This record gives sequence, structure tokens and C-alpha cells, in this order.
Amino acid sequence: MKQISIFILLICLSFGTACNNGQKDGSESPDKWTVDFFDDFDSFNAENWQDQRIWVNNETQCYVPDGKYGTREVSDGTLKLKVVNIGEEIPCDNMDKYGEQHPNTKYVAGRIASKNRKEFVKGKWTARLRLSGNGEPSQFPAWWILGAQNNEPPVQEEDETVCWPMTGSGEIDIFEHHGDHLKNEFTTGAIKSLGECDKGDWWSMRSNFPASLDEYHEYSVEWEGSDLVYRLDGDEIYRNEGQGDNYPEPMFAILNYAKITDNPMEGEWVMEVDWVKHEYTE
Repeated sequence: MKQISIFILLICLSFGTACNNGQKDGSESPDKWTVDFFDDFDSFNAENWQDQRIWVNNETQCYVPDGKYGTREVSDGTLKLKVVNIGEEIPCDNMDKYGEQHPNTKYVAGRIASKNRKEFVKGKWTARLRLSGNGEPSQFPAWWILGAQNNEPPVQEEDETVCWPMTGSGEIDIFEHHGDHLKNEFTTGAIKSLGECDKGDWWSMRSNFPASLDEYHEYSVEWEGSDLVYRLDGDEIYRNEGQGDNYPEPMFAILNYAKITDNPMEGEWVMEVDWVKHEYTE
């Protein structure tokens, strides 16, 4: 038996065959994916992304455009999104969904979205990213996707009338790190709609997982039949069974770094993104 196993292994290596037994073992799915969007951030491509300026979650930072104060930088082949303490309070023109303006703040940050640029139905979204540190109070970086009919700024198309988290404006969080509660851990999973505007269940379909957040990892979500499958470096870590069909709409990607609580911070926090891609299967 040992000789036969070695012989089979040599055949696999010779022909580049995966020799997968077809069982679900948490490894990369065997489906053949075709890339239909890839951004490796050699530059900031306005055909792929736009700044998103919005006040949500009672965040204490102000999202600013065009990389102001160094909050969005593309250099050495990566995107850097930052929270920066600029040392003095400034007016903030970010508005919440009820029309209230963000108060003055000394914290500024970057947030970009592929809304009305790159939007896809189902498939697989992946980003390779790392943080400059983690586990510090108030850190709140995220990589996630949102339904393209979302009615929050920027509203640029006639069909952008659907409130979060209703169908058309559903949310899936691929990577989220809350530094007040986690260190070397991130949260992944879907937001369950409770059937009304602004009413979502944040907890029942999400879970925390360990990772060395200051090292590069690939964070992804894919539709597998009716399931949503979440992967870390290609390995399945979590699954929302039967939830994939609740997100039939085109979805766009968001990368942002927020400051979620009033805990003080100095200097800057950085989320560095090597690339983002979307894939599909026939």
C-alpha cells in the first residue's frame, strides 16, 4: 500500500494534479474561477473606486476625499488606508442617513467603494491585506460588500433607493477588526436582515477567528450553491448555510478604516491592501 501511495503521489506531482478526493475538508473549493475584476493598486484607479463619505455607527473620525492628510495613499504597489490624528479639531461634512452632520473632530480617515464602478452578482470576492498593528482600542478596519441599490451616499443612480439591510442593500462582512475587543482576531459573516429599514442582526451569522493581522492574508467570501463560504488564505473557516440566496443583487466592495469609540489615539493606523479581485464560475 505504501508503494502504491508513493506511485500515486508521483503521478500527481508529475502532472500537476490536485488529487483531491472530492470531500469537503476546508480547503480551496475545486471550482474553476474566472477573474473578471482585479486591482493590484499600482495606482488609484478612479474607474474602479471612489471615495465614500458617510457617517455611520457613531464613528468618531471624518472620512475625507482624495487622500487628504495622508488618509489614502497608493505607493510601492499597495493601497494604504489610514486613520490619522491631525492634532486639532476641524469641521466634518460627513452626514448620517438622517441628515445629521458629524461633529468637529481631530481624527480623519479613508474609505473607498467600488459603487457604480465594479459591481457583481454572487461569485467570489477576495482581498489580500494586513494591518500595521491590532488590538488597540477604537480600531475598526473593514473589508466588506454591500448591495448596489443602497440608498446611502453617494447616490448616483435612480435605483439606489433601498435601505440597509433589505434585499438590494444587503451586507456581508468579509474582514472586520474591532480593536476594543479583539487582538489577532477578526470577524467574518453576513448581516441578517430583520425585514425593516435599519434593523439588522449583527451577531447570529458572524464569528471571530484568529489571524496574525499584521501579516498579509487573503480574506474571501464566495457563493457555493445556497451557502456563503468564508476563507482565510484559501481555507474554509466559516459558512452561512442557506444564506447565499438572500443576496441576489449586484454588490460593490468597500475598504475603510474607522475609529469606532472615544478612546484616544495618536499618530496613525494603517490598513495596507495588496490587491482586490472578483471571480465567477460558469
